[in-house]
Amino acid sequence: MNTTIRNARLVLPDAVIEGELGIADGQISAVGEASGGAEIDLEGDLLLPGLIDLHTDNMEHHFQPRPGVRWPSTLSAVLAHDWQMLGGGVTTVLDALSLGDYDSGGARTAMLDAAITGLTEARDAGLVKANHYLHFRCELSDPALLGIVERHIDNPALRLLSVMDHTPGQRQWHNTQLYREFRRKKNSQVWTDEEFDAYLADRRADQTTYVVPGRAAIGALGRARNLRIASHDDTSIADVEESYADGIAISEFPTTLVAAQRARELKMQIVMGAPNVVLGRSHSGNASATSLADAGLLDLLTSDYVPASLLHAPFILAGRGMPLHEAIAKVTANAADAIGMADRGRLAPGLRADLLRVRLVGDQPVIRGIWVGGKQLA
Repeated sequence: MNTTIRNARLVLPDAVIEGELGIADGQISAVGEASGGAEIDLEGDLLLPGLIDLHTDNMEHHFQPRPGVRWPSTLSAVLAHDWQMLGGGVTTVLDALSLGDYDSGGARTAMLDAAITGLTEARDAGLVKANHYLHFRCELSDPALLGIVERHIDNPALRLLSVMDHTPGQRQWHNTQLYREFRRKKNSQVWTDEEFDAYLADRRADQTTYVVPGRAAIGALGRARNLRIASHDDTSIADVEESYADGIAISEFPTTLVAAQRARELKMQIVMGAPNVVLGRSHSGNASATSLADAGLLDLLTSDYVPASLLHAPFILAGRGMPLHEAIAKVTANAADAIGMADRGRLAPGLRADLLRVRLVGDQPVIRGIWVGGKQLA
């Protein structure tokens, strides 16, 4: 079925223009001027490419809605997650799943297996609406990591690996008291001072033993399969240079200005969380995404832990003076380029017709229409 969208403000890679867009056979057939098929009048609303999210923790939240609570229905968790992502304007999502189990007694690995199986079955049955792929977040300090990775590394939906080291006392958690408080709030974990010191000693021992060989093994597995690899929470110049030396081209969530500056010098793509933009700060006291954007040190945004933030954040950047097309590229074209998806992320003939109709209500972007593969879903 052919469709012509009229009276739209089209957000193109290099400008925002008034015009028309044609859809045929699930792809964009024309941009600027179009004709034929059913007609839809956008009444001057914006038409954007569907958002592309390289990192969302949202699916895990549906599987474990509260600390210690495992949701019993895998399918309902997957489908609720899918609709929430689509409702935030995300038409292509890399579901970020944590590979590492040192604090959960096996519960996280069981959830991982269920999530991958449930998502695969729902996708194969045509039950999900967004395009779902996988992002494996590899916790290098976990003794069990490599066994988990090797079991899932050949999943055809896998598009991105990230290497992480959340050992308290460095990177994101350089302030151990912030880490202690975070764990108390998130996991109801309360330590005495002696217990916390013992915990830190154990984690640092695992770091010494497993992180370096783990980085090497994950890198080798990823390169052998032509997978993109990202660093995570680089804090110092040395952290960034270590990642770059390992062939990593994506710097995800650098925690300091100096780390982001070094990543830019090395031509790495810099990724920050959209919630950081919406909140105006990092929830854990690290670098501000808006400050990095102001310094020209921001290439991509991800929804991280709030799906709706991925649409809101670029409009905040635009409100601060960034051209709208440039801000939207950080959640569309730049994300597609980062993981080699050349068939989406832009309003251009021949690409997937994944589209969002958006109207600003005050300063808040509101979705008024969603198309995935040319099919209107909302």
